[in-house]
Amino acid sequence: MAAPIDLAAALATFHEPWQPRTVAVLNEYDVRVVKTLGEFAWHSHPDTDELFLVVRGSLTIRMEAGDVTLGPGQLYVVPRGVRHQPVSSEGAEIVLIEPSVTVNTGDSPGELTAARRVL
Repeated sequence: MAAPIDLAAALATFHEPWQPRTVAVLNEYDVRVVKTLGEFAWHSHPDTDELFLVVRGSLTIRMEAGDVTLGPGQLYVVPRGVRHQPVSSEGAEIVLIEPSVTVNTGDSPGELTAARRVL
């Protein structure tokens, strides 16, 4: 039987922002943890929704229709195809749920594009 996943312990294994780590796989979806700080790239995911759950800190998701700000224990699902930009001026720790093949920068590859890393 597998052991439970300690999110705080997983988040303690790295420090760099915007570099998600997969901590579990549910069917063909990754449960990822990521640290945020500053602004991420504007992007969208044409083929999938993206779930953001804040564990610690505060995260704003900028969207053309308006911003959504999340605190600890709050989540938001960005619908597929919606351009968005996660922003966290003071830093946050986030859980993401998205298909395992999803690239963090979606349709806007660049310097913040991260390889899939499994803890």
